[in-house]
Amino acid sequence: MTSAAPSLDFDRVTVDDVSRHFGRRRAVSRVSFAAARGAIIGLLGPNGAGKSTLLTMLATLLRPSSGTIRYGTLQAVNAPPALRARIGVLGHDLFLYPELTARENLKFFAALYGLRDADSAARAALERAGLADRGNDLVAGFSRGMRQRVALERALIHEPRLVLLDEPFTGLDEASTSALITRLRSLRDSGAAIVLATHDLDLADGLLDEAVFLREGRMVQLLSRPEGLRSAYRNAMTRPSQS
Repeated sequence: MTSAAPSLDFDRVTVDDVSRHFGRRRAVSRVSFAAARGAIIGLLGPNGAGKSTLLTMLATLLRPSSGTIRYGTLQAVNAPPALRARIGVLGHDLFLYPELTARENLKFFAALYGLRDADSAARAALERAGLADRGNDLVAGFSRGMRQRVALERALIHEPRLVLLDEPFTGLDEASTSALITRLRSLRDSGAAIVLATHDLDLADGLLDEAVFLREGRMVQLLSRPEGLRSAYRNAMTRPSQS
């Protein structure tokens, strides 16, 4: 008699004493934090602090050298590939096809995730992006901010439980930045768990439910409901590591 398959849904992602080494280089060293539904977690630190490596591990694209990542009760190392259908990722590469229209890009990814009505999903995504009137235009002609908005909806079109964003504010104008912040708050209110890495402390100020401060791959501080983020960042970078 076989046991029932574990649920691929989860309310919490837990990073427990996680390290990742590349040869002798420690990209991440003994980091622990959790991301729950309805929360935005910020990974803050200078270049080389381990932020992107942590996001890649959370996306199940890279295994920790030690420690565990759990999605609910399911450990990442035992997770089936279908778990990735519960995760949405927006990285430096926007993964859009410039020779396709915005609508065609979104329809393609909706079909890739197995959505029954890819056309309706693409239309709704364009509405959320504020680009309903540009859906039939080639992505190649879009500004960076417009491409970023399409790419975000590409990452969210399958309604993921966990949303991972790497420097999502890069290259955005004021209007696109405001739209992104509104979208992130809406996602949080809908029950998604959001983990974002950013250098832009001013934009992240007032947005984060928790801030994970990283330096040289180690966590130096974790703050709940951080206020005065730039001052908190300066103070955190002078603290000894917690691991």
